[in-house]
Amino acid sequence: MNFTDRIIVLLRQNFREADRIVCIYSLEHGRMALRLPGVNKSVSKLKAISEPFAKSSARIYIRRNASVGCITGGKLESVYPNIRADFKKMRAALYFCELFYRLTADGAPNEQKFLFLEESLNQLERSYLNSAFAPAFLLRFMQLSGYGLKNMPVLDIDENFWDMMHNLPMGELNFTTERDRDNLNKSKYVCRRFLNKYLQYPLNTISELELAYPFISKEETLMETALESAVV
Repeated sequence: MNFTDRIIVLLRQNFREADRIVCIYSLEHGRMALRLPGVNKSVSKLKAISEPFAKSSARIYIRRNASVGCITGGKLESVYPNIRADFKKMRAALYFCELFYRLTADGAPNEQKFLFLEESLNQLERSYLNSAFAPAFLLRFMQLSGYGLKNMPVLDIDENFWDMMHNLPMGELNFTTERDRDNLNKSKYVCRRFLNKYLQYPLNTISELELAYPFISKEETLMETALESAVV
């Protein structure tokens, strides 16, 4: 089967002497593993396509009943140079890609998810990386995956704050008041609670969800009870 699809690379690894294996999320076919034969050779024209969070339109070939296809050609759309020039932005982009890799299934396409990842990278490319970017990304990804709490503010988080975390462009989420910082900390806790529940092992990328301060045990127990009733 031959087809062309728009793809974003979630992760890559070297394979054999000159090949690479990439895991991608595509617009029409969802998550899949693909091989790029000979891409590590100096004459290869497809090396940029295989870099993490690179976006391209790729020609793909998959043999019948094969678990891994091949990228045979393609046109690079963006490597997000501003992200790659900023270590913190690059760390966030890799974090977003790993979330997609860990929280999506092979062969389960979702156009909204692809467009969400694309727009998130676009915003990260052109915006300042604020402290709400990562939790807002995960809260919106949870919503697309059927685990969202968009219409159900938890932990006494302000409804207006909760709405902004789900709807405002992520580059515009600049919170400065003490109340907003408290709301943001609780939002990060919701995200960490979700990941602890649904991931079998920790993320490899550096977490973007560190809490600004630790919750005392009594408050954490109350939060666990509230989230159990809301999420489960």
